[in-house]
Amino acid sequence: MTIALLVATAMLSIGAVCSVARMTMGPTVLDRAVALDVLVALGVCALAIEAAHSRHTFTLPILLVLTLLGFVGSVSVARFTQGSDDIDEDRP
Repeated sequence: MTIALLVATAMLSIGAVCSVARMTMGPTVLDRAVALDVLVALGVCALAIEAAHSRHTFTLPILLVLTLLGFVGSVSVARFTQGSDDIDEDRP
């Protein structure tokens, strides 16, 4: 179990570093929004692994709130940027 926990932690850490790098280097707002969504998903996965390892359910409400915040954030960014694409298409 310890080896699997270390491997999962290492993979999540590498993913988080790559996501933070994409957030800082992203040329567009959408790149940054997707990287932030991936970072939230990695945090949810890390909390789920910690809850499974510790065998407690105290973090389940936190997981639910983080999941909902990630979804609402992604939808709001998609809705916000959708309007800017429509304006660009009308230009000659």
